[in-house]
Amino acid sequence: MKKGRREFLQGVTLAAGTAATSAPAPSQSQPAPTSAPVVRPTIAYPRTFRGRQLSMIAFPLGGVGAGSVSLGGRGQLRDWEIFNRPDKGNNLSYAFPAIWVQAGNTKPVARVLESRILPPYEGASGLGSQNVPGLARLSSASFTGEFPFARIDFTDRKLPVKVRLEAFTPFIPLEPDDSGLPVTVLRYTVTNPGPASAKVSIAFSIDNPVGSPPRGQQKDTRQNEFRRGQSLQGLYMSNSGLAPDDPLQGSFALCLLDTGGAQVTHLRGWPRGRWWNAPMLFWDDFSADGSLGPEPADLGTVGALCSSETIAPNATATYTFVLAWRFPNRTPERCGWAAVKGYEKHPIGNWYAERFPSAWDAAEYLAANLPRLERETRAFTAAVRDSTLPGSVKDGAMANLSTLVSTTCFRTADGEFHGFEGVNDKAGCCHGNCTHVWNYETTTTFLFPSHARSLRKAAFGYSMDDLGAIHFRQMLPEGTGRSGFAATDGQMGQILHAYLDWQLSADSQWLKSMWPRLKKALEFSWLKGGWDADKDGVMEGVQHNTYDVEFYGPNPQCGIYYLGGLRAAEEMATAVGDTAAAQQYRRLFDNGSRWIDANLFNGRYYIQKVRSYEKSQILPVLRSSSGADDPTHPEYQVGEGCLADQLVGQYLADVAGLGPLVEPANIRKALESIWQHNYRRTLEEHDSVQRVYAVNDEPALLVCSYGNAERPRIPFPYYAEAWTGLEYMAGAQMIYAGLVTEGVRLFETARSRHDGERRNPWDEPECGHHYARAMSAWSGIVALSGFLYHGAQGRVSLTPRWQPGNGRWFWSTGTGWGAYSQSRQQTTIEVLHGSLPFQTCEFEGTGPLQVSSNGALVSTHVERKGTRLIVRFAEPLTLSAGHRILFKSQA
Repeated sequence: MKKGRREFLQGVTLAAGTAATSAPAPSQSQPAPTSAPVVRPTIAYPRTFRGRQLSMIAFPLGGVGAGSVSLGGRGQLRDWEIFNRPDKGNNLSYAFPAIWVQAGNTKPVARVLESRILPPYEGASGLGSQNVPGLARLSSASFTGEFPFARIDFTDRKLPVKVRLEAFTPFIPLEPDDSGLPVTVLRYTVTNPGPASAKVSIAFSIDNPVGSPPRGQQKDTRQNEFRRGQSLQGLYMSNSGLAPDDPLQGSFALCLLDTGGAQVTHLRGWPRGRWWNAPMLFWDDFSADGSLGPEPADLGTVGALCSSETIAPNATATYTFVLAWRFPNRTPERCGWAAVKGYEKHPIGNWYAERFPSAWDAAEYLAANLPRLERETRAFTAAVRDSTLPGSVKDGAMANLSTLVSTTCFRTADGEFHGFEGVNDKAGCCHGNCTHVWNYETTTTFLFPSHARSLRKAAFGYSMDDLGAIHFRQMLPEGTGRSGFAATDGQMGQILHAYLDWQLSADSQWLKSMWPRLKKALEFSWLKGGWDADKDGVMEGVQHNTYDVEFYGPNPQCGIYYLGGLRAAEEMATAVGDTAAAQQYRRLFDNGSRWIDANLFNGRYYIQKVRSYEKSQILPVLRSSSGADDPTHPEYQVGEGCLADQLVGQYLADVAGLGPLVEPANIRKALESIWQHNYRRTLEEHDSVQRVYAVNDEPALLVCSYGNAERPRIPFPYYAEAWTGLEYMAGAQMIYAGLVTEGVRLFETARSRHDGERRNPWDEPECGHHYARAMSAWSGIVALSGFLYHGAQGRVSLTPRWQPGNGRWFWSTGTGWGAYSQSRQQTTIEVLHGSLPFQTCEFEGTGPLQVSSNGALVSTHVERKGTRLIVRFAEPLTLSAGHRILFKSQA
């Protein structure tokens, strides 16, 4: 069979003679394999899309928690979601760029600065008139996505210049405010390859988006004002006719950054008119001479801003537009967040609106700080791009960062971070920072730790009741009520995440302040009628979980999560001096771990032992209305199925460096079984009546497979589905266990389905668009780079799992980020942002060593442990941005 689409979709290509299963996993005390797995990933990074692959692209542009406008694959703006709610399909009547070029004395060429519209072309009015689909556009384009940067290269043989668009919003790990700006940058670069000078103008038209007159109201009160600032000029758009608390009250700015030599013209409004007079007269004006004006006497609401330059032969000019917004009136009802009766319309606001009094202020802040913001954003993207990692892993991790700038996430006026599970087209889907979903992601943990702590503040704050049950959906405003009930996996995962937050930050005061609540949350498990009422380290009770039902009886998903919670709590108890609790948690962990291996491992993977209960035996806060109606004969169970996330507790333990929670050989065997039973190279023979996220000839990892096991008559919901969030989680876990080839293939599998033609590469849905669970993709970078940091112990451990001994890898902690590299003779750690405090560093190497920091020799003590070196500095060392430390072998 010829190499074609099917092979591409099947993911990683193995070299001839290479088995699909990697070498045995190293133990916790042993280094990673000394040679890289032989894998040829088919997804490059960054990815470029062309032709029909442009059709589904919607690349979110905006700040973290500040709303977004998406850039389509052709260069068009779409999905204006800046109005405090999800708004898929919300396109302004007019919002488009246009280009005018005259090379020498030739006839000018005017085009809408997008590539041509792609099929289908049908509708009730054909393509209609929105955004003038009948005006000429450029013949083609290619789209390269490297979040937060999107680049479009336009081509048109009739256009005498070359045009490229680069769009982005600043995105700097550890800097939540500078990454949360309500702005986006649209930078057009025009190159003149011809022998004559070319006059080039680019104009941007936008219909004032600040509300519209209610039906029956004759007067349109929207205003567009031309302003000049210190380093920008443009149109400030507002609406004096809206009430101060109207959901659409706010402001918008369309600006040009000053470049020195450009001539700027503007229209505060297109000519007002009936039918399609306004766009026609605008096009007559712009296409005639590449400038705008004079303004008409009767202004409409569509403002336009134009920049014109004469570009010499073989020279280049840039045209930098900025869009900025401020819409402060967020309410629970508006965005789709559940609230206690009476609080549905209560203002909860937006943090960015507290920082900026108007959209113009946000634009001016960007303009004044753009060199720094852009430099640091590029440093981050370059550090990931230059990492010695498979393209699919980088692509999955970076693409899913876009979820943070989608309407899945927002920051209320008090600065706290909140997230839906995902979003529907017009409202959030499943509110409340849902713990059993958000537990899978590691993006906030490693890149925005203050947001991660905000999630922990909610979970262990008012959402936790007096018994210690974390109601897994937060209500807003905070403190007005509790939503939902206790989810076993949600509660244990939050304990593990709290440990990871502390580990990465070394903030002992934060841990001490959190410890009483953490302890109470763990020990809630022991209440009568609870998860582990007999305190034996085994969860036998009724366990609500991420599958929206309760599992009755011991099962690996919740049971191993509990083991992870016990181990994390043991470490934290030791750190705060609660020795008795630490010893108790250790006893329960040891007993539970032995029991699960002896009773739930069937020789291939871990299974559930279904038990029945009387309702009177079950703590009321543990049952939902979506699970089994009759707990004496429970439906919706896993039974003997092979669950893709049966080891999810081990997954977070791996990320946190807590070691194996059950027998390591059983962990590996279970992961091999997940690969064998749950992975499908094609779904052509797969039957499912549930939601569909992969279909036909596409590969996928199934949520659960029954194989030769007996399936319950009514199994748990979603068992036959395929979720990218689980594919990334399982992939990262396989990498940790030494199944590197299989783990990378799962990343390849998920990303191959999001190819721009079948699905949007920057929107991985589950229960809604931009689903939070898929941010587990960041764990692939963490697993492969092998940078483990324990801040409280001042310890760095380097165990790269991709091309070990010869590469460069990105790292991040709660205090800084950068890159480290290894070659045959030396290891280097470099800080690019923030700082890295540590005193011990462990890595694979040979001695004796010469250690230097920015060229100055450093005193160290070196020990050997097997093939690894443990380097201890005489005094704690803090590397700051721009500093590096070099460990050089003298052998």
